[in-house]
Amino acid sequence: MVTHDGTRTSTRPDPEVLIMCLGIPGRVVEIVEGYADQLALVDVEGARRRINVGMLDAPPAAGDWVLLHMGFALEIIDEAKAAQALSGLEMMGSGARETQGGEADGRATSETDGRPADEADGRATDAAQQTRVRRRFEVRGVVQGVGFRPFVYVTAAALALTGSVTNTGSGVVAEVEGDPDAVAEFGRRLRADPPPLAVVESVTETDQPPTGGAEFVIADSSTTDRVRTLVSPDIATCRDCLAELRDPADRRHRHPFITCTHCGPRFTIVTGIPYDRAATTMAAFEMCVGCRAEYDDPRDRRFHAQPIACPACGPRLELVGENGRMICDGEEALRTARRLLAEGKIVAIKGLGGYHLACDARDEAAVTELRRRKRRGGKPFAVMVADLDVAEGLVTVTDGERALLTGTRKPIVLLPRRTPPVAGGLAAAVAPGNPDLGVLLPYTPLHTLLFGIGDDTPGPDALVMTSGNRAGEPIVTDDARALTELAPLADAWLRHDRPIQVPCDDSVSRFVAGAELPVRRSRGYAPLPLALPFDIPPLLATGADLKTTCALGEGGYAWVSQHIGDMDDLATADALTRTAAHLGLLTGVEPEQLVADAHPGYRSGAWARAHAKGRAVRTVRHHHAHIASVMGEHGIGPGESVIGFAYDGTGHGADGAVWGGETLIADYKSYRRAAHLAYVPLAGGDASVLRPYRMALAHLRAAGIAWDEKLPAVAACPARERDVLAHQLATDFGCVPTSSMGRLFDAVASLAGVRHEVAYEAEAAIALEGLARAAAGEPAGSAYAFGVPGEPDTGGPVVADPGPVIRAVVADVRTGVPPELIAARFHAAVTALTVDLAELCRHRTGLGVVALGGGVFQNAVLLESTQRALRAKDFTVLRPVLLPPNDGGIAFGQLLVAASG
Repeated sequence: MVTHDGTRTSTRPDPEVLIMCLGIPGRVVEIVEGYADQLALVDVEGARRRINVGMLDAPPAAGDWVLLHMGFALEIIDEAKAAQALSGLEMMGSGARETQGGEADGRATSETDGRPADEADGRATDAAQQTRVRRRFEVRGVVQGVGFRPFVYVTAAALALTGSVTNTGSGVVAEVEGDPDAVAEFGRRLRADPPPLAVVESVTETDQPPTGGAEFVIADSSTTDRVRTLVSPDIATCRDCLAELRDPADRRHRHPFITCTHCGPRFTIVTGIPYDRAATTMAAFEMCVGCRAEYDDPRDRRFHAQPIACPACGPRLELVGENGRMICDGEEALRTARRLLAEGKIVAIKGLGGYHLACDARDEAAVTELRRRKRRGGKPFAVMVADLDVAEGLVTVTDGERALLTGTRKPIVLLPRRTPPVAGGLAAAVAPGNPDLGVLLPYTPLHTLLFGIGDDTPGPDALVMTSGNRAGEPIVTDDARALTELAPLADAWLRHDRPIQVPCDDSVSRFVAGAELPVRRSRGYAPLPLALPFDIPPLLATGADLKTTCALGEGGYAWVSQHIGDMDDLATADALTRTAAHLGLLTGVEPEQLVADAHPGYRSGAWARAHAKGRAVRTVRHHHAHIASVMGEHGIGPGESVIGFAYDGTGHGADGAVWGGETLIADYKSYRRAAHLAYVPLAGGDASVLRPYRMALAHLRAAGIAWDEKLPAVAACPARERDVLAHQLATDFGCVPTSSMGRLFDAVASLAGVRHEVAYEAEAAIALEGLARAAAGEPAGSAYAFGVPGEPDTGGPVVADPGPVIRAVVADVRTGVPPELIAARFHAAVTALTVDLAELCRHRTGLGVVALGGGVFQNAVLLESTQRALRAKDFTVLRPVLLPPNDGGIAFGQLLVAASG
């Protein structure tokens, strides 16, 4: 402590008394509504004020006493401690009055009366003599861009500690000096009470020699060490910012770029690390006096919030037409965009991670026109709705799904349609023939304003919000490219002048069997790391060719990129190059080896070889990677084995066939094929993928069933094509054998008359799932069953014959069984097959852990029934929770397999 004459002494009061002397007691009047129990109205010596209670373990009740410091409630106290704290304030006041001119020494001061904490320290006459200590805390994890330095500042001030905090290339470093008990408590709070958006990976403590000092400061960021940090994902607008957005008295009223430490852009604006404003795309926006004051004020919610801005100094909105012709800007741009959407126009809107194409989701003509311009086929559009009430009028929502919709990430959530909708439905062209709708809520202030607030003229309450790109290409982020590439698609462009550094599509999820099931992991999730079950060397995995992601890993963590796209054109390959480089910048991982899918024709593998630069390229089997991915996210250790079911549409098999209905006995290092679906010919490759009737005819032939034109699948195949297909199947010309479960779903969908042709991946299977769900509660009747041989183990894989299922489906079709029941019986048969094979494997190996992976397990009906049936047989079931079961999770599995030798 610094005394009045400038000398230093270690005399201190009891730590508990000291902490209370640094706080102000107040009595809670009520919790303020609309702030997620984060604000309370507190009476402080007769004056009422709003106080942040988010640091408490639980919200206080009316009448509770709380100890306050810098606008935060630090703890709930009883009346006796409140009286003690009041007496401490009186002591501090007398001490302050005795200083020369009453001036503070630069240390953090009390919020109410400005009296310095050190003066209270100096006036504690009954304090014991203790030795000061200094300790360095190195914090790793998601600790930049989430309010961690302000949290450290406030915590240090509350504990009367001096020192500093800074961002580094590895995370955050804080050095604190003071009473040993207070320093120990500081370390505890770092670990136990970080800000809501922070993820503390580790805290390393190192004792340092005391240096003195009378203040705690936020120091300039350091880049002297090796760069590795965990940048926060972009976070949806928080309730506090939404309240300010709607408050006419607030200086950020209607500001489209309102943000604070708890929300807003992070990952998509980072240009370098450590995460400071200079290393973001906000660097060009110089803070005004008001924003600078908030940024520098540790009591403010925007203390060191790097994207901070206001109408005076922040990004600007503008609405432009063809060739960038200015139509209007600011508020008028919003009003005009809202009017254009209400008139049925298509508007390109610049968001966090790229442009969206938006139109009124209730306007049939507008949605149909957008579908035509984008050449979307029948693929569903996502719909952004104004609020939860609108969503619940369109879809049914469970508590788990509601939490997904309204959380800080706000992904697109796949939800069952409400039949009929509560107050008018959407245009049929939004998701034609699809049982679900992909729904999301506004996640930026611009989105909120686009729907209108206050006395705005209402616009559409439901907007198609689809990625701004041409079919198959990455989302557009650059303004100039948006004008040219989206010119055939949009009527106007609502944009701003904050650059997007990192493309990032909306994430897609669903809630299945009590847990989230990611379908596309991107905005709000990337680039959060995943813990690995063992340390790995520096590796880069390039994923697969569909739903491509890449992943970097080193040590105990892996970073899976945001969704990149399908590797079918140069633009996606370029996007993979940029994504891998940016992920390397953020993580500091310098891969010694690259990992790719074993398919010899995959473009992701070609990319790996082209970018190897002399490094080895390891290949991993597709379905082994699927199972390893699920094992890894559940922390299965090295050397442990599971029974893995890898069900998907396609993957290169070790025998050159197209696999996809696989049962594997797998650890990370190797796998053994324990069972698979019987091979049928896949004729013409993509031709049979896009025309499920071709797979239906192949399965009919394999099952020994004649091609009767009374069967829907046979009738759907033109006679000339049927003749060619018959020749192919008889001679194996242009055919490759496949065991794909995904293609079997296609075949059954066509046999039942559900889908004969598809415009996007898994369209037929999605329709079949919807019908199975619709049949829930109906008597299933005779169950279908696969043929599973009962002979003893010969060392080779068991072959499960789908022929009996095909024959049963055909019999039901001929007797007029509704497609809903056929779909339900088929799903039940796949579940039963999985359980039967799991029991067979357990009998032969003693294993009791099952991992479910592959895109077929995006099917909620199948995943839920399979998980339930396996658990009923006392299996431990691992299913995807953190990563998609589809090829979006492949890269993570590739890292683990490659690192295992």
